[in-house]
Amino acid sequence: MTVPGRRSSTFIQLLRSGFTDPSAAARLLDADALAPARTDPVLLDAFGATADPDLALRALVRLAEAQPDDEARRTLLSTLVSAKPLRDRLLGVLGASEALGDHLARHPQDWHALVTYEAADLHPGLAEFEAGLADAHDLVSLRVGYRRCLLSIAARDVCGTTDVAQTAAELADLATATLRAALRIASAAAPEDAAACRLAVIAMGKCGGNELNYVSDVDVIFVGDAAAGTDEGKALQAATRLASHLMRICSETTVEGTIWPVDANLRPEGRNGPLVRTLASHMAYYQRWAKTWEFQALLKARAVAGDPDLGAQYVEAITPLVWQAAERENFVADVQKMRRRVVDNIPAAQVDRELKLGPGGLRDVEFAVQLLQLVHGRGDHTLHSGTTLDALQALAAGGYVGRTDAAQLGDAYRFLRAMEHRIQLHRLRRTHLVPEDEADLRRLGRSMGLRTEPVAELNKAWRRHASVVRRLHEKLFYRPLLDAVAQLTPGETRLSPRAAGQRLEALGYADPAAALRHLEALASGVTRKAAIQRTLLPVLLGWFADSADPDAGLLNFRKVSDALGKTPWYLRLLRDEGAAAENLARVLSAGRLAPDLLMRAPEAVALLGDPEGLLPRGHEALEQEVLAAVGRAETPEIAVAAARGVRRRELFRTTAADIIGSYGTEDSPAEEDHGALVDHVGGAVTDLTAATVAGALRAAVRSHFGDTLPTRFAVIGMGRFGGNELGYGSDADVLFVHEPREGVDEQEAAKAAQTVIAEMRRLLQLPTADPPLLIDADLRPEGRSGPLVRTLSSYAAYYRRWSLVWESQALLRAQPVAGDTDLGARFIELIDPLRYPMEGLGEDAVREIRRLKARMESERLPRGADPTLHTKLGRGGLSDVEWTVQLLQLRHAWAEPGLRTTRTRPALAAARAAGLIPTEEAQILDEAWVLATRVRNAVMLVRGRAGDTFPSEARELAAVGRYLGYGPGRVGEMLDDYRRITRRARAVVDELFYGA
Repeated sequence: MTVPGRRSSTFIQLLRSGFTDPSAAARLLDADALAPARTDPVLLDAFGATADPDLALRALVRLAEAQPDDEARRTLLSTLVSAKPLRDRLLGVLGASEALGDHLARHPQDWHALVTYEAADLHPGLAEFEAGLADAHDLVSLRVGYRRCLLSIAARDVCGTTDVAQTAAELADLATATLRAALRIASAAAPEDAAACRLAVIAMGKCGGNELNYVSDVDVIFVGDAAAGTDEGKALQAATRLASHLMRICSETTVEGTIWPVDANLRPEGRNGPLVRTLASHMAYYQRWAKTWEFQALLKARAVAGDPDLGAQYVEAITPLVWQAAERENFVADVQKMRRRVVDNIPAAQVDRELKLGPGGLRDVEFAVQLLQLVHGRGDHTLHSGTTLDALQALAAGGYVGRTDAAQLGDAYRFLRAMEHRIQLHRLRRTHLVPEDEADLRRLGRSMGLRTEPVAELNKAWRRHASVVRRLHEKLFYRPLLDAVAQLTPGETRLSPRAAGQRLEALGYADPAAALRHLEALASGVTRKAAIQRTLLPVLLGWFADSADPDAGLLNFRKVSDALGKTPWYLRLLRDEGAAAENLARVLSAGRLAPDLLMRAPEAVALLGDPEGLLPRGHEALEQEVLAAVGRAETPEIAVAAARGVRRRELFRTTAADIIGSYGTEDSPAEEDHGALVDHVGGAVTDLTAATVAGALRAAVRSHFGDTLPTRFAVIGMGRFGGNELGYGSDADVLFVHEPREGVDEQEAAKAAQTVIAEMRRLLQLPTADPPLLIDADLRPEGRSGPLVRTLSSYAAYYRRWSLVWESQALLRAQPVAGDTDLGARFIELIDPLRYPMEGLGEDAVREIRRLKARMESERLPRGADPTLHTKLGRGGLSDVEWTVQLLQLRHAWAEPGLRTTRTRPALAAARAAGLIPTEEAQILDEAWVLATRVRNAVMLVRGRAGDTFPSEARELAAVGRYLGYGPGRVGEMLDDYRRITRRARAVVDELFYGA
């Protein structure tokens, strides 16, 4: 029995050695299997140096118990105690890998593979691994030999004999030896097939790049040819059988488990293409059909097994194609697609634990390096490496990447790869997820050399390195561009103008020479301003490149910077306010309208850094500001200039919020509720238009009549203005109504009202830097033939006697927007019986509305316009949806209060709630109306002028697509979606409106 004090001492000693369950460890140390070594003092210290002492001890006991006899057990334990290299290697592996501990328990003599400590053993190559697998003759013996070789790789890894790059290269060499052994076994099983063909195995991916993980699919491509005197077709069939057998030899599960899957899906046509092709067939595909990503994958192609001459011919043939990929027609669009990391397939709960695909993960580094290789490797053979770290070093040496950036990125990549290796080594399972269990994290941290607080230290180091990758993987593209033009450090290797131009072209810049001039103007010199620009521009250039028109984004940024460069707050805002710089980049590169608005008042940039800066102000606040500005002005021209200045600023606020909501940012995704975006724009533009009209009315009255007009006067919004649905390019449809004040002659009152209207129109259309506001009164009684303004009683008389059904329909959108509120309210009271007729419309009136609609469709669509893409008058467009909703209002609003609204979407929702339209059909109409409205808004944002159909110019069309959420190269998909959505809407319109 153990003395209590001694037991306590052992317990403490075990705790200090890193055991988490000292009681269980003490029992295991007392086991008979460890009797020859349990008292040796070096053993506990050795356990304490492992990643998981508990795991290492359990595995050592199993290994000792598995020895065939006492002599073998004594040999194991005495060697363990006396030979430090074996002790460190064996216990290091047992403490890091449960799976290799299981292997040693099944094959207890394999520990001898760790005893030798020769120079060749420290850094074995392909020849040593081939020798280790030379005796493998079937699936089981191949797996045993593979694990034995893997045991030695893991031992060198966990002891620090090899670094992460050397370990990855050894794993790739072992994979090469394994593929050769598997092909040898397959050939021995089918000698006739082997004799009939030549077969080369081309490694791709990490195996091809000599940077393999412990557990990974091994990507390959097979190339076949006929042996002398054999028919090509039969030879390819034989080669396909051999290749299929090779894949099964590596991937099938046996009593010794599996090795790894062999994945041939990177071949031409993927899994739909033949498994084996001739070299000529490969070349025909790559020259005619291959996509950019396939050339990116071929960058790592390496012949590893089979016929060496055929493999060399393949690599020699495809190499020029890889380095010409940057000259392909669609390279820029393909690169933009590839640059958007695809994390959609990662479950949301796992994104933060993803080492490979998550933000700041391994793929960010690998992709950035490969893209820079493709862009610059066509003219620089030093970049032709399939190994990420070697290529990164070559990029830095050539000046394509900043040396400091490359060093930081390389360190981060090594750390993340080391984490990946140790995670996979534990159970030899293919995973890139950082574990959540505390014990797993502790073992992982200790395996990385973090011993004080392994979990906390690991998380801190991991987040730090991931942050470096996130920060640098975009800047990697752009910072050397600035070094190329800034001319700061003498003797520093930098991009040549030609290389800088190539990179800008690859990133979507149509005029690289102009872009470099802008960069030089912004970033050259030693001023504080230039230094801040050099900090900002690498990130900004990436955001510009993410748009449909990077050139415009950079040019606009230069203009804004030139205008605001001397103000102390501008660059500080962009540098210090996280969202401001990205928001500005999105706004400047999304089209012409927002930048034009900003150029007229660059100080509005400040809105982009304020969390509340992009929220709409609301009608009351806007009207208050406008009327106060008008009241301070000395002349009507100055007054309306102030009102239009407020309008310009608020238009910029609205466009910026719309663009940022539609594009999304790194911190907040794009708004998924497109209807909310449309409602935001419609409400904001309507409110600021109403405030501007109110300001113009106040200025017109003051200039001619002082404080009081001889007649009460109100402006009634019509159409989209009355419906709170104004777009960026909409005119303001209005009616004017007045009522003479007591004692004022009616003719005098009418003349005063007309004077005010004329002055309002003049002031709102004065040529200034601000966008004009057009007032359209054509919806008045008798149209252009009728008087511009009427008294309330005149409107009553006209509507009582002459009103036509189209006027009742137009009045559905009527809403007071400015002027005398009481008069506006009485006008609405007057027209309510007309627009919401008791018992609804009669059949004659319904037929008349349908006739008018049909006539409009046939006569008003512009000649040559595509009716499937015209947002206003085209099939399933705005007119179709609005007339359908308005017919429902005319027929049913008398009985359904919810239909008494000037707005289309609420009226449609009310009709659905009242059961007047099925839910699915209401959703179809709503989706089409929202989409058509967004297209109109997008056209105005992109072109800076209104339009009812998609632009024909490619960049403008792409910019409309980006606003609508379609990435590069998806313009055709956008047009197809528009046609599909509006076609469905037209079917509903035919049923509900025309009664078809």
